[in-house]
Amino acid sequence: MSIAELPIPIDREKVAEFCRARGIRRLSVFGSVLRDDFDPARSDVDVLAEFEPDALKGVGFRYFGYGEALAAIVGRKVDFCSRLNQHIEAAVRREAVPIYERA
Repeated sequence: MSIAELPIPIDREKVAEFCRARGIRRLSVFGSVLRDDFDPARSDVDVLAEFEPDALKGVGFRYFGYGEALAAIVGRKVDFCSRLNQHIEAAVRREAVPIYERA
């Protein structure tokens, strides 16, 4: 699947600005947004962020606002994570679709 095939619009430039400002080197979507059971009226968007080394140093509680900031860009609730449970990590990484990658 590509960004163009997602059931929600993604403003790539706003997402890129968000990522650059926070030291995110790769941002991907996964979960229901990639499946037929995605409900545009009710489903949230699962997002996996991969940060540059030391990007989170000194961030503190501001990290918890990243999901809300991204939700304002994509227009729906975002479940923002940067670490995955070891039992699902391999599956998530296989299915994840990048919406931003540092050039």
